[in-house]
Amino acid sequence: MTRKQSKQAAPDLIDRLVADWKRERPDLDASAMSVVGRILHLGRLLEDAASEGLRGTGINYTDLDVLATLRRSGAPYRLTPTALRKSVLLTSGAMTACLNRLERAGLISRNAVDEDRRSLAAALTGKGLKLTDKAIASRFEQARQVVEVLSAGERAELARLLRKLRSNLPS
Repeated sequence: MTRKQSKQAAPDLIDRLVADWKRERPDLDASAMSVVGRILHLGRLLEDAASEGLRGTGINYTDLDVLATLRRSGAPYRLTPTALRKSVLLTSGAMTACLNRLERAGLISRNAVDEDRRSLAAALTGKGLKLTDKAIASRFEQARQVVEVLSAGERAELARLLRKLRSNLPS
């Protein structure tokens, strides 16, 4: 039996959860939890692994999300808080706290936006760019290791199916 087959065959926490509900409430259809429960459980496990992988960098998962958003915006790696909020899952207050933390660490600078002097755009510093490039390379490798159990076709199909599920939910 290959590694792929053995990982696919083993019942997991979600299988037990669905079986428990079938036993306790046979009137309910718990089959959707086979998908939704796994997505939620995987999300927590993946976020925990990402946080563990960042240990020692001085930043957390949310910090990397903001830094990576600035980095992928392209040179000059600068966005307004509004543009940042549209790309990450943070409230306005959490975004402010994160930006303050990143600025204190010297990873970003904040300067007035030409069009609106009341707004301060965040930009990566040289130190922030270097840390982000190192941390994101590590994150991408970690993600690659997680999905290597799937073939290229399976990864493409899973991405397509997850995109389809996401399109059915409110923004």
